[in-house]
Amino acid sequence: MEQNKHAPRVRPASPAAKRAAVVGGGMSGLLAAMDLQAAGWQVSVYDAARAWGGCVGVHEVAGVELDSGAESFATRSTAVAGLAAELGLADKIVRPDPAGAWVWLPEGPVPLPRTGILGIPSDLHAPEVREALGASGVLRAALDAKMPVSVGTTEAQCSVAELVRARMGRRVLERLVAPVVAGVHSADPEVLDVDMVAPGLRAGIREHGSLVAAVAAQRSAAGQSGSKPGSAVGGLDGGMHTLVAALVGRLRATGVALHPGHAVTAVSRPAPSPATPDAGSPSRWTVDWTAGSDTGSETVELLVVATDGPTAVKLLAPELPELAAFAPAAGPDIRLVTLVVDVPELDSKPRGTGILVAPQADGIKAKALTHATAKWAWLADSTGPGTHVLRLSYGRAGVAAADAVRLTARTEDDGELVATALADATTLLGVPVTADDVLGADIVRWKGALPFAAVGHQAKMAQIHALAQAHRGLVLTGGWMSGNGLAAVVAGTRRQVRAVMDADADSPART
Repeated sequence: MEQNKHAPRVRPASPAAKRAAVVGGGMSGLLAAMDLQAAGWQVSVYDAARAWGGCVGVHEVAGVELDSGAESFATRSTAVAGLAAELGLADKIVRPDPAGAWVWLPEGPVPLPRTGILGIPSDLHAPEVREALGASGVLRAALDAKMPVSVGTTEAQCSVAELVRARMGRRVLERLVAPVVAGVHSADPEVLDVDMVAPGLRAGIREHGSLVAAVAAQRSAAGQSGSKPGSAVGGLDGGMHTLVAALVGRLRATGVALHPGHAVTAVSRPAPSPATPDAGSPSRWTVDWTAGSDTGSETVELLVVATDGPTAVKLLAPELPELAAFAPAAGPDIRLVTLVVDVPELDSKPRGTGILVAPQADGIKAKALTHATAKWAWLADSTGPGTHVLRLSYGRAGVAAADAVRLTARTEDDGELVATALADATTLLGVPVTADDVLGADIVRWKGALPFAAVGHQAKMAQIHALAQAHRGLVLTGGWMSGNGLAAVVAGTRRQVRAVMDADADSPART
């Protein structure tokens, strides 16, 4: 097999190498471990779970290996594609079916317009836009081009909803942006920070003169100007979980110590003693762990905390009490129902690659349905004609209490949730999908683990980074810091680790 030219040259850790401990075995923790090991650190990774990958997981349903979490990645940056290439998976990168997705509005389903970012149209003359917005909605959206570029761009902080409503009107927000934001970020656009989820968009308005023009420019820069909805994402033949498998394989091959099933119970800076007078240095940390009835600890020069936000703050608060003020709220409780069904009528892909649900639509509890075998050709080839994989997601952040009750009521029991998913799938796809059609089903619950970037998130994260940097030997990373989505996590993690390596290179020579 030809050697992957993108793979970094690994410098084996020497007996005198500095030691690093990574707490958290999701994508961020595994990637941090790989980059540190390549830079010559001796690395250990601890995770309470027995499976690696966090939200990029795998499960088997009806004999088919499927992603249990993330099943695609944003292609507006090269972060994930670059990592896949480093791990020898460049030839496994695939695009979704070009048919595109649909959106369920209060009056029923319509094709989702060609969009660039968060459901914001890049072409108001497209027939799909007119169908979704109506003539009055298009006319209001067109006022965006006549507004001063200062509208929506001068505030220090701005939500997605505030920007879209000000420049293009409520109809664009409710009928296009809200369904996409709910489906992608499990959040309400009223609370989502536009600068976190669409970096550079507000600057693009100032440069190009309107929000529509800014979206079009970003699409053009990414080579997506003529693409259908969903084309701003890619996947891997075999599933995104194959990226985790390749990453774990790289770590094992390069000598990283992997400790699944090891829950880190405390981190501390050891107090000095006559035998170890430098033990109290801010650049040394002790990690205490438990694994069943076993306990242990490890002292390292670098501590990387790559857990979710609430866990990170709880773990570090005894040593960094000032961090407690920045404790994030838990993310939304998401339930992902995967159904493998025998329904030949779905071979026609009646809703393209899937359908998003506008929050104001009644009678449907799911926020999105992905028709996975319509979206990914490799999966359809593996299951064969007539057999289909459907993924329905439930739950979102930032919704009113009454809406939260509507979304979660009577769905905690697995049987009832599967029944709800079957009813929703029947409605959304326009094809009966019954219990008799089910070949297998599984429910994955993400309880508060998926972050969302509320307004002001960037400023808050800058303060947290400054706080971490004030304590030598500490790195905080992960989705709660970088933002939701694999592209943000990969880029953010590598940025933080690169800063550590640069600082290490500038430090006095190791003894």
